Amino acid sequence: MALTADSAAAPPGATSAGTDPASRTAQDDPASLQVVPARHYARWAAAVAVIVLVAQFAHGLATNPVWEWSVFRDYFLSETIVQAVWVTLQLTAYATVLGFLLGTVLAFMRLSRSPVLRTVAWSYIWIFRSIPMIVQLVFWFNLSALYERLGVGIPFGPVFWSVDSNSLIGTIGAAVIGLTLHQAAYAAEIVRGGVIAVDHGQLEAAAALGIPRLRQIRRIVLPQAMRAILPTAGNEIIGLLKGTSVVYVMAIGELFYQVQVIYGRNGRVIPLLLVATAWYVLLTSLLSVAQYYVERRFARGADRTPPPTPLARARRFLAEQRLAATSPLTEKT
Repeated sequence: MALTADSAAAPPGATSAGTDPASRTAQDDPASLQVVPARHYARWAAAVAVIVLVAQFAHGLATNPVWEWSVFRDYFLSETIVQAVWVTLQLTAYATVLGFLLGTVLAFMRLSRSPVLRTVAWSYIWIFRSIPMIVQLVFWFNLSALYERLGVGIPFGPVFWSVDSNSLIGTIGAAVIGLTLHQAAYAAEIVRGGVIAVDHGQLEAAAALGIPRLRQIRRIVLPQAMRAILPTAGNEIIGLLKGTSVVYVMAIGELFYQVQVIYGRNGRVIPLLLVATAWYVLLTSLLSVAQYYVERRFARGADRTPPPTPLARARRFLAEQRLAATSPLTEKT
């Protein structure tokens, strides 16, 4: 049996440092270990570079005279711009409500067992997703060139009542129709994806309880599908808000059109484009906040204890700061 030099030199009954129980305990004690934080030099360098770029951009915004912040202040809350923002919001609201109503019908047509309904819904979605929005808007704006009068009557038979197309569908009406039909094609796929995400066993259990089909959809399927529908639907609504700028081809006084008219008159292109940008950013931010709270409401069934909202976290932080500021005074008294 071979012995190492350390074991041979050790006296009988003695233990080495590696096998000493006291030394093993000291080595295993977490309090005795020296903790060295990891140093992420590349991350620090990237953060410094980003800060420098942001600071340089902010300095350019503040000092570059081309931005003409005085012109921006004059027009940001002007009556013309505010009215244009109101028109933009109206177009967005009409197209959102009508588009998602029609899209929901198309989604359930695609999920129907009827081959006719499925084919019609698929064909609608295919056509309206294939044609650019600006082409659809121009088409509806020139509908009177195709149909001079629109009427109600027996199919392929006599017409009982008719009206001139231009008087029935004005410029705003044509824009709403174009935006709605375009939006419905995308809304249909969003709703269909949310319905498919619901466990099929829910419908089987509802059918076993004798719940009518329409009530199953309204009370069981849609509330659960909303958790999958809302994130994509919110993104689509924000895209629609910005997409309303396309109606400038119809000479409708929405935000982008009015900005074009103003800078075409006074030549202040950059500050007026900045006015439009600021309004779009503000409206998009408000829609994002609304989307957050709507998603939070529909997530109650799956998340019993949702995380606190940013407003609640801010209130808690302020309360903690007030408590920390007053606690030394309390101890002294």
